[in-house]
This record gives sequence, structure tokens and C-alpha cells, in this order.
Amino acid sequence: MSGTQNKSQEWSPGANPWLIAVVVTLAAFMEVLDTTIVNVSLPHIAGNLSTSYDDASWALTSYLAANGIVLTISGWLSRLFGRKRYFLICIGMFTVCSFLCGISSNLGELIVFRLLQGFFGGGLQPTQQSIILDTFPPEKRGAAFGLTAIATVVAPVLGPTLGGYITDNASWRWVFFINIPVGLFALMAVAALVQDPPWAQQKKSPVDYIGLGLIALGLGCLEVMMDRGEDDDWFGSPFICLMGLFTVIGILGAIGWLLVAKRPAVELRVLNDRNFAVGSMAISVVGVVLYASAVVIPQFSQQVIGYTATLAGLVLSPGGLGIIVLIPFVGRLMKVVQTRYIIAFGFFVMGSSLVYSAHLVLNIDFTHLVMYRLSQTVSLGFLFVPISTIAYQTIPRELRGDASALFSMFRNVFGAVGISLAQSQVTERTQVREAHIVHWMTPFHQPFNEYLSRSEAVLQRLGRPATELQAQAQQHLHQQFIMQASTLAYNDVFMIFSVVAFAMVPFCFLLRPARGGGGGGGGH
Repeated sequence: MSGTQNKSQEWSPGANPWLIAVVVTLAAFMEVLDTTIVNVSLPHIAGNLSTSYDDASWALTSYLAANGIVLTISGWLSRLFGRKRYFLICIGMFTVCSFLCGISSNLGELIVFRLLQGFFGGGLQPTQQSIILDTFPPEKRGAAFGLTAIATVVAPVLGPTLGGYITDNASWRWVFFINIPVGLFALMAVAALVQDPPWAQQKKSPVDYIGLGLIALGLGCLEVMMDRGEDDDWFGSPFICLMGLFTVIGILGAIGWLLVAKRPAVELRVLNDRNFAVGSMAISVVGVVLYASAVVIPQFSQQVIGYTATLAGLVLSPGGLGIIVLIPFVGRLMKVVQTRYIIAFGFFVMGSSLVYSAHLVLNIDFTHLVMYRLSQTVSLGFLFVPISTIAYQTIPRELRGDASALFSMFRNVFGAVGISLAQSQVTERTQVREAHIVHWMTPFHQPFNEYLSRSEAVLQRLGRPATELQAQAQQHLHQQFIMQASTLAYNDVFMIFSVVAFAMVPFCFLLRPARGGGGGGGGH
């Protein structure tokens, strides 16, 4: 027994740890990219497959639903198959499913293959983090997690840009085919370089059918509800109400069962660790703001000021480069400043950047949009690596698989919640703003009359018939009214998310600093 323990303690990876980190991060990058790259291609997919946009969006919903379920149980699947074998299965089948998505001839095929793609892709992020946790000693994990941030933070930013470019210049099918060479390379590199430590090898693990069923029910229905809610009028739809009911039953039932089961599918006792619990809460807020803001700015750019998909995606790109530049600086900072202080500062910067972004106007230029997005991503540089490092610093190695699964699940599921909240709030706040502005659109309000008169004069100079001047001027005013209300609504959404970011600052001080000044920047 003692010989086995000594062997476990002396284990070290056979290949260069940084090389291992690069290849496992490449696989995770491919999967995270796929969560956003398809979004801008949906109108083209709908047209090519002769279906409606609403039906085509099920290709996204099916992926997110399967992905969210598997994220949670990936730790159990790693124990069942062995971590390396499970990681290779996920990479290989994700690549195969990407090819099948690209050759789909109808919507039904695409939805099925996207469901399978999400199922196998869901294991990549948590398994990648688990491998990095075991590959690097605690004092080097901060730098290693800087590399994983490229997959987690930059990929969602790059996705819409790359998806827009590929769709505009080639075909939507290449959004899926692009995964094939990346997946094949990652498969061969992982097979050659990655090894399982003794504690992460295949183990006999009884199937927790009840736990798995409740997790699948709760998280699957939650993803469907959040992704379809805005289009289906939320709880005005019987379908969304049913999904909401199943979500509550599944999640509450799963929590209750996993807490009492002898061998649960997911070990919830990792949440007894204060740093992991607070870190999970922090990464959930990061997920909400990261994914929501990555949708809100391109949506405003396209729907309000008329940018193309490619140009709207380019608004996000400099922010991704900013994170890459900032991460090494934050890694060095973690060696001299307590990590919890850095995280608190990051949330303060996030809140401030969202307040700064809440100054959208109709005639805003490209540079200002880029600066707004860049200010938001600066805060992410102070958050992702420090949160990931401190969350895992006191987790026992036998629970790292479950911890990685839950950590990734919190980030992705709350990211989906953030997207849905942002879109629903844009709709709701637009209606509120319209109700307020319409009170001033009356002949009894002098500025209203002056605006109509100026519009009629401009139309007259353009040669419009005199009988149509008033009607066209009113139509132009109505368009401006809608656009102005929408712009104010987007500003309101940024302010709402800023409150969420600022509210997280006090919770950062619940994190325990690392003892002895180590632990990868936990504190001094």
C-alpha cells in the first residue's frame, strides 16, 4: 500500500508539461470555438436547408443541451474509461461529428449530429483542466491556467468573427469542416504525449442511473429553456413552462440524490471547500458577463447600426488580443499580490467597464465600439486565471475530476443564462424606453413639430412629391424612434450587468489566501 502511495507521489509526466498543456488546450479551444462560431451562420444554414431561422436555431440548442449535461458528469466518465482514453474518445468523436454536421443534407440530420457533437465536446474542457492540474505543480498552475484562458476566453470572442468570415467567403459547411484537421492533430498529439497518473486511471465505477437521469433532465431542460425562451415568449409558452418544471424537478432532485447516494455520479462535497465554492460562484458571474457581452455588442452592431456579420465580429477581436497580452502580466502579479485582491479588482474593473460601455449612441463609430469591448476584456484578464488557480488550490487530487467538471459546468451553464438574460432584457427595456419616448411624440410637443418640419424640408430638397412629404417624414421619425429606444435599451443592459459585477466584489474576500505564500499565487 505504501509503495503505491510513494509511486503516486513520485509520478511526473513523461513529456514536457508545457507541450502537454498546449495540445490539450488546442482540443478545448476547438470545442469552445464551436459554441459561438455557428451563431452567425444560422441564417445561411436555414436558407440552404430550406427551413426557418427559428427551426435552424435548434442546431445550437441541441449542442448546448448535450454539452451542459456531459460537462457535469465528465469526472465520472473519466473514472469509468480512464482519463486519457476518455479524452481521446471525446476528441475523435467530436471530429467525426463535425464532419457529419458539415455534410448534413437536411435539418434533422444536422440537429442529431450537433447533439452528438455537444455530447462528446462536453468532456473536453473539464478533462483538459484536470490534466493540467495533475501535470503542473501548484506553484506553476497560474501560468498554466493562463494558457487555458486562451481557450476559454479568446475562443468565444474569435468564434463570431471567424464564423462570419467563413460564411461570407466560403460556405457554412466549412464552419464544421475546419475542426477536422485540428481534431486529427490534437488526437495524435494527445495520444503521444499525455499519460494518466495512477490516481486518474480506469476504475470500476458503478453506474448512478438515478443521478445521471436527474442531471440530464435538469440541465438538458434548462439549456433548452434558456436558449428557446426569448423566441417562445418565455412563460407565456406552455412548452417553456414544461421545460421550467422539468428543470426544477431535475436540478433539485439531482442535488438531493447526489448528497445522499453512496457512490454518486458527481461528488458535490467538493463544494464544501470554501475556495472552490466561492471560485465557482465567481466563475459563474464571469460566464454570465463574458458570454452576454460577446452577444450584445455584435447584436447592437448588426441590428441597430447595420454592420455585416464579419465587421461585427471584428469589433470583438482586439479584446481577445488584449487578454493574450495581459495574462502574462497578471501571472507575475499573482506572485506578489494576494489572488483574492486581484479577483476583487477584476470585478471592480468589469463593473466600471460596463458602466463605460453604457454610452452607446446611434452615430457611434467602429473605434468606440472596439474600445468598449476592449475595456470589458481587460477585466477578464484579471479574473479567469486567478479564479481558476485559487479555486483548485485546496482540492484533493482524487476530487479534481469532479471539481473540473462542476467548475466548467458553472461557467458554461451560467454563460447560457447570461445570453438569455441579455436578449430578454434588450427586448423588455426597448419596450420600456418606447413607452417613455412615445409621450413626447405629439403635436403638442414643439421639438416633435420642429423635427417633422426639418425632415419634410430635407425630403422636399430631395425631390419627393409634396403629397408624400408628411407621411415619409413621419415614417423616418418612427424608424429613428425605434432605433433610439433600442440603443437606450442596450445601455440599460450594460448597466444591469455592471451591478452584477460590482455585487461580486465583497464575496472575493471570502476566499482564503494560500498558506505559506504558495499555491500558485493564493496570497502571501
